[in-house]
Amino acid sequence: MTEQGTAHEPKHKQDLTRRKVVAVGAGAVVAVGVGGTVATGAFAGDTGAADATATASSSAGACYKLTSETVEGPYYIDADKIRQDITEDQEGIPLTLTLKVIDADTCKPVRNAAVDVWHCTALGVYSGYESVGNGGGGGAPSGAPTDAPSGTPTDVPSGTPTGEPPSGGPGGGGGGHVEPTDDERYLRGTWKTDKHGTVTFTSVFPGWYQGRCVHIHVKVHVDGAWTDAGYEGGHTCHTGQLFFAEEAVLRTEDVAPYSANAVTRTTLTEDTIYPQNGAEGGLLTLKYNKNRISKGVRAALTLGVTPDETHEG
Repeated sequence: MTEQGTAHEPKHKQDLTRRKVVAVGAGAVVAVGVGGTVATGAFAGDTGAADATATASSSAGACYKLTSETVEGPYYIDADKIRQDITEDQEGIPLTLTLKVIDADTCKPVRNAAVDVWHCTALGVYSGYESVGNGGGGGAPSGAPTDAPSGTPTDVPSGTPTGEPPSGGPGGGGGGHVEPTDDERYLRGTWKTDKHGTVTFTSVFPGWYQGRCVHIHVKVHVDGAWTDAGYEGGHTCHTGQLFFAEEAVLRTEDVAPYSANAVTRTTLTEDTIYPQNGAEGGLLTLKYNKNRISKGVRAALTLGVTPDETHEG
């Protein structure tokens, strides 16, 4: 495709390296994405997998930008469910999440990586930790404690406010890992990236809990092996969180079961984990009908990672 135009081009333009050509191409895709994937647009119910992949590619900007590393949070359960549909019996607005994983240095897709995602319910509860509740607001299990889990560190990573985290919240931010308190595993899953570096999950739009904005946790594992038992070995090259634009979240507040969540919601700009740097920091590109968000949301993002590095969060 590029060879056809070289005969009439100046010599200095013919000498573009492949890497520069890829960068120019990525910029062109971004320009399309900016004009066509705004959250207030109509829900693209008839778009196919190719469109979803293109949306994911457009949302990260130049492929050289690394996606921000963030904390793992206390409620990660390692590769427990190998599946794409993580909904189980949870109620909420249907969510299709498409992630494309690329090497931030070469722009090439990262194939056969294991991508973990996990998030809370519409009422702010994490599976495996139901007894923790969501900070005392709507949807917390009966009798759920209103204080932080026993043994949870009271300090947080450098650069965020010091002191105790908000009372009662699962605290998907700082602190060490907390052992699961039950066997539930809804809204958690791991799946393999395809030859394009793409993976898609089906879930529900996350809710919120005390002290955090609406988000999804994500990890990318590479250099391991896929076996009958799942994914084994390798290392974690990215640990991050995915975030939702305020406009979309506001539209969920009047939709059941989100409307029953009585916890005061932390906004995107108030959140101490979100880096406030757009797609590079994990801000998803969203597609939905602004008047009927209950029909579903499509979310996409390109994750720029460094496969040779380890980032456990």
